[in-house]
Amino acid sequence: MDRGDSKARFANVVIPHLDDAYSVARWVTGNRADAEDVVQEACLRAFRGIGGFTGGNGRAWVLTIVRNAAYDWLRKNRPPAVVHVDDLEAVERMRSADDAAPAPDNPEAALIARADEVKLEAAIASLPAIFRETLVLRDVQGLDYREIATITDVPIGTVMSRLARARRRVIEMLGAHR
Repeated sequence: MDRGDSKARFANVVIPHLDDAYSVARWVTGNRADAEDVVQEACLRAFRGIGGFTGGNGRAWVLTIVRNAAYDWLRKNRPPAVVHVDDLEAVERMRSADDAAPAPDNPEAALIARADEVKLEAAIASLPAIFRETLVLRDVQGLDYREIATITDVPIGTVMSRLARARRRVIEMLGAHR
């Protein structure tokens, strides 16, 4: 495949999924700047490997590359103990860096909604990595079980089990805050 074909294929397969790639990387790394580094590395990997993309689900292919790049980045740049530790400050930084949703007309309702959102993000961020990534891929990214199984390289039954456990833990954590 010549360079022009590779560029066109990259533009068609990878570029449409950059927002999702960044979102997954941000959830895995817990940090906006680190997520940007991961997405950049994933894009380089995708461009180098675009000739091997056989068609099918481009989104799952791209997010698999992003996931692998994120975990490679974590292994190189963070001590293993830090990768799975609750990082509530990172959640706050992610939240403040993102564009705020339009506020309701009622300031009190806006404050309550913001507090609930922060609690939910903190609960998700505190999940062990395997549960967090499954929950984010399903409930944030909207991927189906087969796509998640492909991305995480586990059977669909494992995806379903992890998702159920992740949701149960989040519900328990949110229930404890009430």
